[in-house]
Amino acid sequence: MSTKNTTKQHTIAKEVILKGVGLHTGENVTMKFVPAPENHGYKFKRVDLEGAPIVEADAKYVVNTQRGTNLEKNGVKIQTSEHVLAALVGMGIDNVLIELDAPEPPIMDGSSKFFVEALEIVGSVEQQAVRDVYIVQEVITYRDEETGSEITVIPAKEYQVTTMVDFGTKVLGTQNATLEHLSDFKEEISSARTFSFLHELEMLLENGLIKGGDLNNAIVYVDKEISADTMKKLEKAFGKEKLSVKPNGILDNLTLHQPNEAARHKLLDVIGDLALIGTPIQGKVIANKPGHFVNTQFAKKLSKKIKVEKRNSVPKFDLSQPPLMDIHQIMAMLPHRPPFLLIDRVLELSDSHVVGMKNVTMNEPFFVGHFPGAPVMPGVLQVEAMAQTGGILVLSTVPDPENYLTLFMKIDNVKFKRQVVPGDTLIFKCDLISPIRRGICHMQAYAYANDKLVSEAEMMAQIVKRTE
Repeated sequence: MSTKNTTKQHTIAKEVILKGVGLHTGENVTMKFVPAPENHGYKFKRVDLEGAPIVEADAKYVVNTQRGTNLEKNGVKIQTSEHVLAALVGMGIDNVLIELDAPEPPIMDGSSKFFVEALEIVGSVEQQAVRDVYIVQEVITYRDEETGSEITVIPAKEYQVTTMVDFGTKVLGTQNATLEHLSDFKEEISSARTFSFLHELEMLLENGLIKGGDLNNAIVYVDKEISADTMKKLEKAFGKEKLSVKPNGILDNLTLHQPNEAARHKLLDVIGDLALIGTPIQGKVIANKPGHFVNTQFAKKLSKKIKVEKRNSVPKFDLSQPPLMDIHQIMAMLPHRPPFLLIDRVLELSDSHVVGMKNVTMNEPFFVGHFPGAPVMPGVLQVEAMAQTGGILVLSTVPDPENYLTLFMKIDNVKFKRQVVPGDTLIFKCDLISPIRRGICHMQAYAYANDKLVSEAEMMAQIVKRTE
């Protein structure tokens, strides 16, 4: 997990509405993109249901992947989420609420093009929080043995995707597509439309599973002979007086944008499905015969891995570099004094986080009694040291910190993982859980030593003006 990424999060500048029909439900639907706060991510809101329940775009809510990636939380369903999510990722938007008055976003033309255009019209705004990017350090793979589909991600300097499709048919043989830069998504990928094979379409039509209006939003590859009866059904479904098969084996309801439009659409699907990881990734994704099942299984695997690594991650700092604040600058800001000043350096400080350091030596007065012959730093003093580090963060918001004291208000979820002993170098990292308001600072704090997490706590503190 990178701690050095400086790219800021983005949301949209204002609301924007799109209307259409759901491909599989055939229902008229109004979809609204709504600006969202930092660290919100992508969430769907069903405004047509009582209580307007929310379903987060999270891989853990994937319930099936037939004809699209379908989410469900507490009985609330979101169908065919991938094209909308791909547009948000492709346009560099991190935080958006997607309001729907039906279970499924509008299919539009079967691509992400109209969603991209809507997002482009309203524009994006930079937010204060830094984008939390997962930097791939090793090869990670998921393979579906039954189908031979496989997705791998390898280290790279940016997010890249390559898809390789092979359907084993003459009409649609092997195709590849690559997106080298996410900034090219709009031009190269967003207009690639969904597609279907004739044999799939026949089954769906017979079972009433496609009801999306006139159906002029899917490329149909004709992989078998069409009977006169089937052609009549297709003409009716597509609202066409006459349909035929083009020389390239495609039903003439649509014309291809690019020869490899199918592979490009599969790439679009991969981007949309991997948005369910919940964290942007820096790495090259190579998808061989991708589909919604393998995409979302890979998303689940990577999401779990990221959460485990994030929980156990240890920030890396070059302690040989001059600190941001030395002990004299710390004492000019904090009211604490030896022997109760428990940080020696401040290494990083921003609007939302602070990193401090303490060298633990045998000279600490508390080792005299804790414990004779077995010196261990008391856990409560580790928490105090984290609080003092957080005090730097909150006191940096006032022009005259020397006139203030920092006082504990609450401590929650305190955990001690390992002993801290003489000779350890402690690193404290505090991140704001919510913005500082009225001098109240709500933080998640961690203490590390020897590349291991030693303690953590959720703390709330307030700065108050000295009365003397």
